[in-house]
Amino acid sequence: MFEDQEIISTIEMVKNENLDVRAVTLGISLFDCISHDLNVFKKNIRKKIIGHAAPLVDTCDQVGDKYGIKVVNKRISISPIALVGACFSSEQMVEIAHELNDIAKTVGVDFIGGFSALVEKGIAKGDQALIDAIPRALATTQRICASVNVATTKAGINMDAVLAMSRAIKKAAALTADEDGLACAKLCVFSNIPQDMPFMAGAYLGVGQADAVINVGVSGPGVVKRAIERNLSQQRLSLGRIAEIIKRTACKVTRVGELIGREVADILNIRFGVVDLSLAPTPTVGDSVGEIFQALGLSHIGVPGSTAALAMLNDAVKKGGAFASSHVGGLSGAFIPVSEDLHIAEAARKGFLSVEKLEAMTCVCSVGLDMVPVPGDITEQVLAGMIADEMAIGMINAKTTATRIIPVPGKKAGDSVMFGGLLGKATIMDVPHLDLEDIFVEYGGHIPAPIHSLKN
Repeated sequence: MFEDQEIISTIEMVKNENLDVRAVTLGISLFDCISHDLNVFKKNIRKKIIGHAAPLVDTCDQVGDKYGIKVVNKRISISPIALVGACFSSEQMVEIAHELNDIAKTVGVDFIGGFSALVEKGIAKGDQALIDAIPRALATTQRICASVNVATTKAGINMDAVLAMSRAIKKAAALTADEDGLACAKLCVFSNIPQDMPFMAGAYLGVGQADAVINVGVSGPGVVKRAIERNLSQQRLSLGRIAEIIKRTACKVTRVGELIGREVADILNIRFGVVDLSLAPTPTVGDSVGEIFQALGLSHIGVPGSTAALAMLNDAVKKGGAFASSHVGGLSGAFIPVSEDLHIAEAARKGFLSVEKLEAMTCVCSVGLDMVPVPGDITEQVLAGMIADEMAIGMINAKTTATRIIPVPGKKAGDSVMFGGLLGKATIMDVPHLDLEDIFVEYGGHIPAPIHSLKN
């Protein structure tokens, strides 16, 4: 039970500290929609998704208004299209993407995630068709998000898939050159992808999930920052005490998210799934993970001490969430997306945060190289090497890691790029030796799973 003072402080979070429910994501299984006839398949998925999702937006708004807590994004995740549409060609996959995009507009959601494939053990026919379709699908739609899982701790890293994704990213960037490679902002490459994540661009509905489920993503970097500042203004605290403050704050934030999610699920008569309590920033002042580092006494994210601070932050967030709810899932930690966080973007612009330091920090955070703009002339080999390095971190550490790297056509390190909205803006980061064509990534095959994967 919360004491009165804790309830009051939670109300203050909502009023003054940018606490919101970042995303309510409705997961919908499409396995009962499968057909070898493309028109029948499109008809089936339209009927199934609209049948479940038509009241989603209004319901989220209704519940948000009731509690005075805004639900910022309303989204849908679906079964991996590479599985439910395995019989279709890449051209037909693009048609499916357009159908899903139109469905998203019809029900009023921000994004549909699940234009996805799971290829950590190998690339099947449907997987290859989807990977081939990704550049055109993302370049010609507005609300479709794609993710491809190329590695797991149990399977190792599929290097054929890593190179294929590098080529797909380069093509997607080229097709949206007039928008600074914007299609790549809707594409994630994963190691150990969660099946229940509500955050885009990686969300999809896993194979072992219910027919329909509500997953919630809460966020509160501004809340955490203010809690740290408020307590440090009163007395000097040890890092252990600060971690405890973060943990208690995350606990309250998680309970808010579960309250909203369960009520939405009850109204829609859909099973409640998980709360993902990730600290997901926005470009808004006061809603930045980077500002938390400054509250902890570091001049900028990226300076020495940043990895240790992030490790403490990530762990405390997870502990607070686990205490608050038995239904914590997704990523549940701290995101460090470069362009989406005003202070992280500024640290990168000023040279405090490099690609190498960012990669080091991903060893202890919840995601990876996220929303990182790089020069457009980066070679496929170097891009594949960056992806492989990040996948190795996830594989060896038995954690989720991902890349959302954006090669910006026609621009070089130091140039500015504007993606707009929640995607923000940033300075293109320098990638050392970006013109290399090393053949390591072209050998293909598998990097074997680590020895500690043998747990049976």
